[in-house]
Order: sequence, then C-alpha cells, then structure tokens
Amino acid sequence: MADQGGLRRRSFLVGGGLGAMAMLGGGAAQLLTAGAAWAEPAGDPRRTAAGMAAITAGAGAGTRAAGALRRAALAKGIRYGSSAATWQVQPDPGYAELYARESGMLLTEDDLLWYRLKPTPDAPLDFTYGDQIVQYAAGNGQPVLAAHLVWDEGLGDGWEPDALFGLGEREARDLLFGTIKREVAHYAGRVKAWVVANEVTDGEDKDANGYWTEEPWYQTIGPSYVEGAFRLAHRHDPRAVLLINEFGFETGDDAVARRRSMLKAIDHLKSRNVPVHALGVQAHLNAAGFAETFDAKAYRSFLRQVAARGLSIFITEMDVQDDGLPADVAVRDAAVAEVYARYLSVALQEPAVKVVLSFGLSDRYTWLQEDYPREDGAARRPLPFDEDLRPKPAYAAMLRAFRQAPARRPL
Repeated sequence: MADQGGLRRRSFLVGGGLGAMAMLGGGAAQLLTAGAAWAEPAGDPRRTAAGMAAITAGAGAGTRAAGALRRAALAKGIRYGSSAATWQVQPDPGYAELYARESGMLLTEDDLLWYRLKPTPDAPLDFTYGDQIVQYAAGNGQPVLAAHLVWDEGLGDGWEPDALFGLGEREARDLLFGTIKREVAHYAGRVKAWVVANEVTDGEDKDANGYWTEEPWYQTIGPSYVEGAFRLAHRHDPRAVLLINEFGFETGDDAVARRRSMLKAIDHLKSRNVPVHALGVQAHLNAAGFAETFDAKAYRSFLRQVAARGLSIFITEMDVQDDGLPADVAVRDAAVAEVYARYLSVALQEPAVKVVLSFGLSDRYTWLQEDYPREDGAARRPLPFDEDLRPKPAYAAMLRAFRQAPARRPL
C-alpha cells in the first residue's frame, strides 16, 4: 500500500476499522439490488468464533451463485478477488454476502499485519484475527493471498515509530525470521499464496540489485533479508506461491526506474535460486491525467519481461484515486471507470497475469477515504461498488475487461 500523492510509504492507521464503521450509518443494512437479490442474514454477529462461524456458513452457501465479476474472470483463467478484513465482514452481513459472491480470492487486508499479529514488541503472536479471516475465505471457496511477511509498516500504536531501526542484527533476525517461521507454519496448506516481501525495492534509494536501502530490515540485517524470507517461507509452506509485491510501476516520474529496480531484484533472486514465483503489482492508480501519463507500450513491455523470467503476475491492490476530478458523482464515476478500462485492457493482454485483486470491493471500506480524504470533503469512490453496495461504472468496466481478455492457463 503506497501513498498516492508521492510520499514513499503509507502510514497505516490502526483505528481505520473503527473509523470506517462509524461512516456506515444506515447503509450497513442495504444490499445490492442489481442482478439477483438475496436476503440479509438475521442477527448481528459479533467478533466471536460463533459469530464468524455463522457468517462463514452462510457465505459458503452463497458461492453456488458466484457474482458476474468472479465468473467472467474465471472463464478466462483469471482469479478476481479483493482484500477483506474481519472488522469489515463480521459486523456487516450485507457486505459479507456481497463479498462472498463477487470475490474469488481473498487478500488479507490487515488481519495478518503486526498490529494484529504482534501488537507490541513483547507480545506473543496472536493468530485470532488471521484464523477468522482464513476460515471465512474457506467457507466462501476463496483461495487466500496472505500479506505481508516482510513490511516496514503495519506495526500499530504498540510500537515506537522507529522501533525496527534500533534493533541489532541478531535481534532483528530473531524477530523477523522467528515471526515468519511461526506464521507460515501456522497457515501452511491453508493459504494459496504469500506476499513475502512488500515494498522492498526503490527507483532512487537502491543498491545494485534494486533493493530499497532505507528499509529498516535492510539496515539491520542487510540485503540478504529478502532472500532469507523467501527461503524460510518456502521451507515451511512448500506448495504456496510466493510473491514480491511493489507499487509505482504505472505512472509518475520514477515509474521507469522502479520497473528497472524490480527487474534487477528479480534477476538477483533468480540467480540465487531463491523460490520467488510471482510479482505482485499493487496498481494504485490515479484518475487525473492517467490517459496522458500511462505509457501502455512500456508497461506491457515490463509485464512481458517479468513473464519471461518465469514469474506469474498478480495485480494485488487495484483501486483508483479520484483527486483532480470534480465532486459530481457521475463525472467522477465515469472517469474512474475509464481508468479501470484503460489499465486492464493493457495488463490483461499479458497471459502471465493470473490474478486481479482490488483493494476493497466497496467504497464503504476504502483506505483512501481514511488516509487521504478529498480536500472538498466528497467521499472517495475508487472501487467497483458504492457505499450502498450497488455496482458502479467501474464494475461494468472491469466486467467488460475480463470478458474481452484473452484466455490463459489458470494459476
């Protein structure tokens, strides 16, 4: 997850879940009305094992009538899905039902980040939230992309801002690799793929192999931390697909440099026989000026170069920021949909693109509203469904893109 406005990293807000729920108002009970209708489950499930089991059971039954996005993607050998978190699907059965139908793969949005997994430096690992979201996905028939084994953020308020930089090498190794070992072993065989290394390359502050030199694990352990994380993940979950995940390849002054750095990092890992299987492309896009700044030919070439190195490609966190667009909903929705159409028309031409995940399914739950609200106060609208769980022009654009995409061998 990256700052859309040019800052190097996104600041994760631990209170984001509570903030988003406060914004729901009466919309939480509204269901999608376009297409086939379904009834909202009765009751108000809480964040308990019993409540989660009830949601899981109901959602699993709903997968027999998978939504159009999910079906259209699968018909071309593509897995479409979205991120999700317990704080979204547990108290919101309408959204849980929509998610179960339309999403064909689940990216763990924050239930495996350290603010959940290890809320303070001395806390034992807590798999409670991760277990619940993995169980929910299993009930929906959704493979899980678990995120992130290595990241410099997502720590939460229980950690000092620069806590990782103050570690000695042995302490850093024990902390990082010890956590990876236990986490991967705990979920081995229950997830399809892992984001092993998230945001570890850079276009400017980089070493000879493209690695970001300002990363705290780089400064405490050294560049071998990336290789070590992949080897450890493979050892404890040998059937899982392992990803290196990054942002900034599409537009921006450093997009070309960022692509080069990633290719260098992949080449380095491959030369060392490191088990890296796929590139995760975050695809946080900007509506304003996208048509003028997105170099489709160069981007398509980049994807081909990744594929030529033997890697599959996952689009992992796709959404569209609407800065620079007027507040008028119809105008904004049309512009956002155009970005989805333009981007996917290029990306899906590459057969190595096997997975497309949006970062959230509904505007009801978007990190952009919390972390980067519009200056005019208009609610963000970056996703295929609106706050009332109704499909938007972006939904139609994505559906057309999947239907027009060339078929490929599924992952």
